[in-house]
Amino acid sequence: MYAFPSHTAASIPTSDETPTSDLPPLLVLRPLSDAWLSALNAKFTLVSPSSPLSASVHAALISGAYNRVDPALLDQYPSLRCLVNTGAGVNHINLEECKRRGVQVANVGETHSKNVADYAVGLLLDVMRRITMSDRYVRNGLWVTRDNYPLGSKLFVQIFQLGGKRVGIVGLGSIGSAIAKRLEAFGCKISYLSRKPKPTVSYRYIPNICDLAAESDILVVSCALTKETHHIVNKQVLQALGKEGIIINIGRGANIDEPELVRCLIQGEIKGAGLDVFEHEPNIPKELIELENVVLTPHQSVFTPEAMAEVIQICIANFEAFFAGKPVITPVVAD
Repeated sequence: MYAFPSHTAASIPTSDETPTSDLPPLLVLRPLSDAWLSALNAKFTLVSPSSPLSASVHAALISGAYNRVDPALLDQYPSLRCLVNTGAGVNHINLEECKRRGVQVANVGETHSKNVADYAVGLLLDVMRRITMSDRYVRNGLWVTRDNYPLGSKLFVQIFQLGGKRVGIVGLGSIGSAIAKRLEAFGCKISYLSRKPKPTVSYRYIPNICDLAAESDILVVSCALTKETHHIVNKQVLQALGKEGIIINIGRGANIDEPELVRCLIQGEIKGAGLDVFEHEPNIPKELIELENVVLTPHQSVFTPEAMAEVIQICIANFEAFFAGKPVITPVVAD
């Protein structure tokens, strides 16, 4: 997961000294970049988790990269009534426990959808057209000595065109829908699996994931991580996808049975994979790293300057709503 630059000690109070500002106090439970500090300091009095004042603060900024919101954390900060998560995923938050304690939870809503969708298509194009491998070929001086990549190479058969391919999307939420829209423009045929059919879309709904995989050339995983979606892509799904199949994951690493994925890739039971998320980040299986039919990136699909600016503003808007006695604007609730 991307690591934000750490805040300086001078930026967030750590002593038992009562802040002199009239701005509402905000507990910060994650590192902050300069952009975050500048924006938040203009609106709130920032409180460090090491400050004795932290137990009395009502609102906190959190991140899945740094915080697991469980009963222990909520016991540590018993006055909390509002948590705003700087990402979209909330699998690190015990929503039932927050609901029981009267803690509002917000995330960044659909802010990341456009960037993640762009990235998913980029991963897919890279896997299908072997862009990264071709770049390495040129950088390593092989174009001069071996002629055009990959002419005369067995790797040539692993290059495909995207247009006309059948794409199955696992999770047609805001991100999945944005991916579908982009791939439809390439001439792909879209099917999807979701909790229930989406009446506003024309894509084919397939309620069984093995059936979806069997009828797809490409499987894109864009669902949230829940008990139901943990290892939703397992051995049976990968076998249904087949030897010519490609899988893209920009959801959560644990949506896929990672050891089974590695085995299928090594044994040629699927053609390739583009992965921005992994089951035990930042640790990635050595066998996966050594494969040439995969593109691997460090959970960075959301990160553009434009997206980060939007995230900061939507987090601030959620806190301002809370401190004004209103519901947060992008709430997340337990099912």
